[in-house]
Amino acid sequence: PSTPPTWTADGQAVYSVATQTGDQPLLRLAADGQPPVPVIDGSGLVGAFSLDAAHGRLAYLWGALDKPGEIWLREMADGETRLLADLNADWLADVDLGHTEEVWFTAADGYKLHGWITFPPDFDPTRQYPSILEIHGGPMGQYGRAFMHEFYYLAAQDYVVYWSNPRGGQGYGEDHLAAIAGQWGTVDYEDVMAWTDFMAAQPYVDPTRMGVTGGSYGGYMTTLIIGRTQRFKAAVAQRVVSNLLSFYGGSDLNGRRAESLVGMDAPPWEAFAAYWQQSPMSAIGNARTPTLIIHSEQDKRCPPEQGEQVFVALKLLGVATELILFPDEGHELSRNGRTDRRIARLNHILRWFDGYLK
Repeated sequence: PSTPPTWTADGQAVYSVATQTGDQPLLRLAADGQPPVPVIDGSGLVGAFSLDAAHGRLAYLWGALDKPGEIWLREMADGETRLLADLNADWLADVDLGHTEEVWFTAADGYKLHGWITFPPDFDPTRQYPSILEIHGGPMGQYGRAFMHEFYYLAAQDYVVYWSNPRGGQGYGEDHLAAIAGQWGTVDYEDVMAWTDFMAAQPYVDPTRMGVTGGSYGGYMTTLIIGRTQRFKAAVAQRVVSNLLSFYGGSDLNGRRAESLVGMDAPPWEAFAAYWQQSPMSAIGNARTPTLIIHSEQDKRCPPEQGEQVFVALKLLGVATELILFPDEGHELSRNGRTDRRIARLNHILRWFDGYLK
């Protein structure tokens, strides 16, 4: 969860979280434009936060790669912090999460990119493992030093799971963020492929057993990938954006907000070719990768028809595919859907990858 920016007691600054190279610190941003001052930072992220009436104490959620969110308290006068509730300590002590390695790698044009690799428990470096590439949503989001239960779940099933922050996302400056404005599926696709190349070259990864998945913009990129390359043996495309022409009027981002998200300055009827060129459906005729499509029936951000278009196309092409529609769920199923449906979703993902990568 997140908290809107909050004014300081004297009205001279605001407290706000920010995304920075895989972390999410809480900053104090002065109204006079002085450089931001970290209030809570480190290797992890601040979620929701709140101040008492006198602004003498700050309560906040703090999460890290190996821990879900915990409740902490900060004394604002001296900066002392203490843990108030660590509800996950007992079960984390009994569970082997494997380990996660942080890496920087080079894109095709020499640009430096940031990624992480989660290894299975009891990882054996002499083996070659099947692997799963995870692609974040947004595109203006970022992956980082946060507890991602899905990654640990898949790693525990003997997969190497890897994820990165290609251009188009937050946390690495305005140029990084704006790199795909009006040109989704260009340098961002190249960055994802450079990451795939990096991982395929690792001795512990079997390059013939690579899978790919992602949701929202990650579902967009997964769908684009299956139309441009057959290097992945299986794909799971979730809450897909497949056709920017129909997405424009069907999403709850309709109109100007949809244009802003894609980085366009005109509606589709004035820039039909540009919208279509950036749409994964424009390349779907080349798809051969077995692809599971997961969508929620009440998704207003990425309407189910976006996934249905992909499903119908793959069926007509004779490509192995299934469409899973979750009732009564919206865009946030993977994060805050009903518990049994969240478990079902994970099991469908695992079932599909096990069927093609093992």
